[in-house]
Amino acid sequence: MFVRNPVVPELITTTLQSSLDFWVDQLGFTIAYQRPEEGFAYLDLHGAQIMLEQYDPEAGQWLTAPLELPFGRGINLQIDVVAVAPILQRLAMLGWPLFRDVEDAWYRADDIETGQRQFLVQDPDGYLVRLVERLGERPCKQA
Repeated sequence: MFVRNPVVPELITTTLQSSLDFWVDQLGFTIAYQRPEEGFAYLDLHGAQIMLEQYDPEAGQWLTAPLELPFGRGINLQIDVVAVAPILQRLAMLGWPLFRDVEDAWYRADDIETGQRQFLVQDPDGYLVRLVERLGERPCKQA
């Protein structure tokens, strides 16, 4: 049985197929299910889930303002992956630009630091996606 997460963002896309090419072929998501006649797809990557819906001005979609590229201003979607290297290789093969290059970052969480190897890329509609490979935890460094 497919388990849906309690929070799943739904992104409006200009062209569903272009978005599927990015999210599935480049980032490695699978299509859990889709309704092509409605321009809709529900995607999953090891429990990270996202919905894509193609823009249709006649469909009565829940839009709070007119859509202007890049979509999703002010948000980035952090997605945990097993390893960032294979995704980076696929993006490089296609010449897909990175928004921010890969880096190892350590973030304080109380008395520990959690590490992640991360990079940022924009999907075809400009949504900012941060792919994260977990590096573990370490004690906080004393200042």
